[in-house]
Amino acid sequence: MMMRALGLVLVVLLTAPTVAGAQDADWASARELRTRTELQDLLTRLEEAAASSSNSEELRARAKYEAALVRNRLKEGDFLVGDRILLQVRDEETLSDTFAVRDGRELDLPEIGRVSLAGVLRAELQPYLTEYLGRYLRDPEVRARALLRVAVVGSVSEPGFYLLPSEALITDALMLAGGPTGDAKITSIRIERGDDRIWGGDPLQEAISEGRTLDQLNLQAGDRILVPRSGGGVWGTVRNVSLLAGLLLTATLIAARR
Repeated sequence: MMMRALGLVLVVLLTAPTVAGAQDADWASARELRTRTELQDLLTRLEEAAASSSNSEELRARAKYEAALVRNRLKEGDFLVGDRILLQVRDEETLSDTFAVRDGRELDLPEIGRVSLAGVLRAELQPYLTEYLGRYLRDPEVRARALLRVAVVGSVSEPGFYLLPSEALITDALMLAGGPTGDAKITSIRIERGDDRIWGGDPLQEAISEGRTLDQLNLQAGDRILVPRSGGGVWGTVRNVSLLAGLLLTATLIAARR
């Protein structure tokens, strides 16, 4: 109970909007989504790192793998079946709701019909839908936010699938799942996609400490955040709280500097 309460307080601190953005608390985020240009620049750097003989074999392999994740995003877009879109269109009640991404990477909007999201990045969602709805509505005011469906499993209090904003952190996902249990091994958290481990070990720990978001980690619908089990009992619970609090505080300070 203590751990859950502490986690919720830290998540509130972490996700609180700035004063300037307080009026848009439900829509705006201090954590930016990666644009197509940023992803293309990142891909170039990763490909260079993967090809550089001055890097270790491990680093080259990691860069090559991350490059593949980024390349897939640029080609296919971000949206898959299972994602949700939180949409608000001014003066259009039927279009102001949460809509599921269906087969074919499409939204089925009332009175509009099916809207393809193939090739669309999360950072492009709002301008893309604004332009699309402009074919049917005059100067629509559109707000759109991507909600990512991920599984949080293993040694957490409430394992299951959760919808999170794509700007959320791994620590946000853990807290939404009730926080790690006393036998959790926080330092061995990994992220899986199908049969593959896409994040784990030191790279993931560094990414968490840096405050990288689900979007920045290139996660997609259906990915699993797995918290392995270890011993520890009561002491393990206290240690997990301390570790998680430290990660959350670090991410908060990093976000505040941006």
